[in-house]
Amino acid sequence: MLAYDQLKLYYGDLHNHCAVGYGHGSLDDAFQNARLQLDFAAVTVHAHWPDMPVEDVRLADLVDYHQQGFDKARAAWPAVLETVAAYYEPGRFVTFPAFEWHSRQSGDHNIYFNGDVGEIIRAADLQTMRQALRQWQSRGVDALLIPHHIGYKQGYRGINWQTFDTEFSPVVEIMSMHGASESSDAAFPYLHTMGPRDWHSTYQYGLAQGHVVGAIGSTDHHSAHPGSYGHGRLAVWAEDLSREAIWRAIKARQTYALTGDRIALTFSINGQPMGAVLEPVEERHIAVAVEGGNAIDYVEVLFNNRVIHRTDPIDATPTIDALPDGPFKIHFEVGWGEKGQNIDWHGQLAVVDGRLLDVEPRFRGHDVVAPQAHEEESYVFSRWAGEGENSVSFHTRTWGNPATTTSATQGIGLELIGDAQTLIRGQVNGQPFEVSLLDIVQGSKSAYLGQFLTPAYYFQRAVSRAEYIREIDFTHLANSLGRDWYYVRVRQLNGQWAWSSPIWIEAPTAD
Repeated sequence: MLAYDQLKLYYGDLHNHCAVGYGHGSLDDAFQNARLQLDFAAVTVHAHWPDMPVEDVRLADLVDYHQQGFDKARAAWPAVLETVAAYYEPGRFVTFPAFEWHSRQSGDHNIYFNGDVGEIIRAADLQTMRQALRQWQSRGVDALLIPHHIGYKQGYRGINWQTFDTEFSPVVEIMSMHGASESSDAAFPYLHTMGPRDWHSTYQYGLAQGHVVGAIGSTDHHSAHPGSYGHGRLAVWAEDLSREAIWRAIKARQTYALTGDRIALTFSINGQPMGAVLEPVEERHIAVAVEGGNAIDYVEVLFNNRVIHRTDPIDATPTIDALPDGPFKIHFEVGWGEKGQNIDWHGQLAVVDGRLLDVEPRFRGHDVVAPQAHEEESYVFSRWAGEGENSVSFHTRTWGNPATTTSATQGIGLELIGDAQTLIRGQVNGQPFEVSLLDIVQGSKSAYLGQFLTPAYYFQRAVSRAEYIREIDFTHLANSLGRDWYYVRVRQLNGQWAWSSPIWIEAPTAD
């Protein structure tokens, strides 16, 4: 797509936590985990809460817990800046220093600095925070102020769209472990003790109020695992993998929100990319291209928050003795077993009589938010490596699924080319296996390490190119009196999503 010809796609997480504050695991653990499956990351330290409910005796433990975390973050801040600088490798892995500022009235925000400098700003309110960031800007250090878990009711740490300003906030975070705040009906409802989402705090409501603001996701993971699979991530279309290019892409709203899979999404109107603001025009040529990480259920184009185009699912069920056209994408999972029981996994996957094109790690961190009696020596549980052209090895840990509706499995995504003779051969914890591509194109395949109620491993059904590729091309005619906006959302059959930043069309001027 022409609008993206000079850009490359990078994946990151700008909002997550470790023990610097009141999370778990070291800052080194966090950046090591981030480099497993991300191109860029910021580890946000919990820093300040000016309107903390100190007057409520019910919440005395919560107040003390937060204050101890804030004190820890302030003491560690110089070391945080040094670590962020040490992990920055242009062209390989990009880092930014960041901290989190809470507010019941204005909503929680994350603050980022474009460089190896910055300070924890203990602002009393949002206006004071913006004034402090202007001072940094006058010294040549740009900053971002990004609202997160925006969907909570205003006054309960959700966004206040009346006081929102795009000066330092080109994007808002609409997906994280808290849930999705795209709309009242979005998948991933808010289930945290902080409460449900409220329509007046959703992304769609903010767009309807006229705000020109893009969308991102991040995990808000609290155990040193940026990019923890399924919690939220962001993708940016940038010129290269450097701080300056990633920063420019975020400020230009060339971003989209993801849950987990590396869904590749391009979206343009009249040749302009997501995030653009176009001059008034009635004829809008819309082009969308999606490459999913798994089979796509549907792709939708929304106009002023209403769906105007939706693709149909593709039925690519193969015959019993023939394969559809490749390449194929396969998700391999390990886990299950008894809840709370640590299982360390060692494995290898090799493609035989075929070709391995790509590997996508899909690792999760241990989902621990509250204080715990025992801390792990290290929160780095996973690693992976390519072994030659056609093989990958991995090590990871699972803990059993905490509930029948909550997954804690670990996974590896494979993209490969093969035919009816292609095999995936390997071993898991010393147990050899062999599956044919033809077999898992028909459906999933599972195996166990032992007898009933022992840990298991699993090949999800292999999906063909026809199932994970979608393209949309149509012209929409509109003659609105106000500013219009369009965005795209993608749903996969495995429950992974993506939401693009919008493209806006300015209102026509009066003659």
